[in-house]
Amino acid sequence: MTKVLVLYYSAYGHMERMAEAVAEGVKEAGAEVAIKRVPELVPEDVAKQSGFKLDQKAPVASVAELADYDAIIFGSGTRFGVFTSQMRNFLDQTGPLWMKGALIGKVGSVFTGSGTQHGGQEATILTMIPTLLHHGMVVVGLPYSFQGQMRSDEITGCSPYGASTITKPDGSRMPSDNELAGARFQGRHVAQIAGKLKG
Repeated sequence: MTKVLVLYYSAYGHMERMAEAVAEGVKEAGAEVAIKRVPELVPEDVAKQSGFKLDQKAPVASVAELADYDAIIFGSGTRFGVFTSQMRNFLDQTGPLWMKGALIGKVGSVFTGSGTQHGGQEATILTMIPTLLHHGMVVVGLPYSFQGQMRSDEITGCSPYGASTITKPDGSRMPSDNELAGARFQGRHVAQIAGKLKG
């Protein structure tokens, strides 16, 4: 069976919810899925004062286990147009996997979120893709067959680079039905491609 890891960082719960939707799509494709998160770098007292969501049920991933999956779908909010330092720190520890070529040929994909409609969603995904390519991963986005990304009747995330959500600057907006549909579509699409590549 195709094995897919949904690996995310979520400070306030938005990426956690998107990760759950991505995983739902993976399951719909008949693949095995695990949802894990990268470690928090912010001291616990500072995180609490900042209102971080610290009760997330997903276990913390180890770097070594990335090689155990056929596909990895990464999720991270945007920080000034690039992905979070928590995700960057985790990926910076994957040098030993790179040395072994452990991720070559595996599918890699990215989803994100930002506070505003033009707050760097596309840039965040694009800044993550070079890391996946350095690892030799096969990058998969969110094709236009997910027509929800072409909607103009509402403000919504999602682009051909990957699913995304808009949280509002104060974080009060959780992913919309359309954004969650994009996340599910991406999970299903990645799992299907990973299954074909696995043969």
